[in-house]
Amino acid sequence: MTAHQQPTDRIPTPDERPWALVTGATGGLGHAFADYLAARDVNLVLTGRRSEVLAELADRIRVGHGVQVVTETVDLSKPQATSGLLADLSARGIEIETLVNNAGFGTLGTVAEISPDRLASEVAVDCQALVQLCSALLPAMVARHQGTIINVSSTAAFQPVPGFAGYAAAKAFVLSFSRALWQETRGSGVRVTAICPGPTSTGFFRAAGDDGFPGRRRRPDQVVRTAFTALSRNRPQAVDGLFNKAQAAAVRLLPARIATAAAGRLIS
Repeated sequence: MTAHQQPTDRIPTPDERPWALVTGATGGLGHAFADYLAARDVNLVLTGRRSEVLAELADRIRVGHGVQVVTETVDLSKPQATSGLLADLSARGIEIETLVNNAGFGTLGTVAEISPDRLASEVAVDCQALVQLCSALLPAMVARHQGTIINVSSTAAFQPVPGFAGYAAAKAFVLSFSRALWQETRGSGVRVTAICPGPTSTGFFRAAGDDGFPGRRRRPDQVVRTAFTALSRNRPQAVDGLFNKAQAAAVRLLPARIATAAAGRLIS
């Protein structure tokens, strides 16, 4: 090679590829995030509570994309389990460059009807684990001047939702936290966005207690593309789908009492 020749691009080995952590990978949206990242040559750490589903997803991605996949069966409603996940990543020498906080669930019903333990677990997964992972992994991203955080919020974040009170409040927290994190990391090389899906074709409503939720649903891969488009444009948040964007914008124009009552009627 002469002094004027440039070395050819070399395909990174599996050990050299960046790593992404996707929580809640056993659901449809988690699958879509995992597929999107693997197709872009990113190694994956996938978490969820159903080990057999994680194993099947990991095998499919390894065969289809040739990336490394590590699975972690964890219940993120327990703070010690999240700490254990972080400790295991450190022991394996895995540095997370992309964090996708996708794990979360909701419960349909009034606060008086729902078990207090169920609501506490909901807040722990939707909020506490998300903050714990962000705060633990962000310092290394800032030090490297490179990193990505995607926090999955919801269109439910834009107004209180009677009958879905805990979930809507948790997702409002996620949206607010992500907006602040976006501002805190500006100029650091770290990108942050909150993706706000509306109804999506996943198992979410079945797990929440009502799979007959009305309205047309978006596909998980559409939500994922919206999230990464928002990142490429350095936006702190994005609502997926034109109808959902219009609905979220309309909520801001309504008095809070009317918006809350309308949201409650949609759920009931």
